[in-house]
Amino acid sequence: MTSTRVAAIDCGTNSIRLLVADVDAAGNLTELDRRMEVVRLGQGVDRTGELAPEALERTLAATRQYATAVEAAGAERVRFVATSATRDARNRDAFFDGVRDALGVDVEVISGHEEAQLSFRGATGAVAENHAGPFLVVDLGGGSTELVLGTSTVDASISMDIGSVRMTERHLHGDPPSAGEIEEARADVRAHLDDAARVVPLGETATLVGLAGSITTVTAHALGLAEYRRERVNQAELPVETVLESCAALLAAPRAERTAMGFLHPGRVDVIAAGALVWSEVIQRVAADVRTAGGSLTHVVTSEYDILDGIALSMG
Repeated sequence: MTSTRVAAIDCGTNSIRLLVADVDAAGNLTELDRRMEVVRLGQGVDRTGELAPEALERTLAATRQYATAVEAAGAERVRFVATSATRDARNRDAFFDGVRDALGVDVEVISGHEEAQLSFRGATGAVAENHAGPFLVVDLGGGSTELVLGTSTVDASISMDIGSVRMTERHLHGDPPSAGEIEEARADVRAHLDDAARVVPLGETATLVGLAGSITTVTAHALGLAEYRRERVNQAELPVETVLESCAALLAAPRAERTAMGFLHPGRVDVIAAGALVWSEVIQRVAADVRTAGGSLTHVVTSEYDILDGIALSMG
């Protein structure tokens, strides 16, 4: 079966990632190269409404490195997708011009709805082999968090303006965060989840699936990893109580302790507390809604396949 070599780039609030893969007509993906750089494009966007010059330069420098890798791989199709931070920035044209100069393609600033669709497609392929739907896929990014419910296709979705970078900048300033800061952050997340539950019937969830750096980091902590191991984190199924305990531990840890954690990427040290807080609130709300609906949510599944894989599959 013939395949197409594609390059997918996902530029979020905290990181920029590249996947080069061969995709065949049946939708099978063969990974050739996967990379991630923490560039913090969303630095200050929640407060200023603009991309900071230094954040823009970090991101474009990484884009130029990716352009070299894409050319060397001989990719036939390239998609550069930007999400929350770019949607919110007034000066995004400078970013668009820089990406076009480096890669020769235009930036696609996708809606929260399309972001959710791509995340669902990327995540559920492997998960569906071992778990029952409906799946609630939670893509917890730096600037936004998507909730997507469905089985073979998406039934309902919403994008919430809560993420690890955004919530850190809004609320969590202490080292570690104070009780007052934590309560303010929890109240913010809960208000967004109240709104989300009016759109996405959380109580229908059979399998809760978590994606992206904050969630994979919490999973690495819960697994007791000395260093990050993608093959251990991917498809990990953990009891709800274990995941919540790890969320609480990461939220309570001072920066020096987080820095010493071998599984924690240096670029996430300052925002993982907020990411863990958001994830813990999502898990508790979903579990409560499932109980109200007469069911029981006992475990959480983590996937290393996410929007990046969905972008690649969309070019096959």
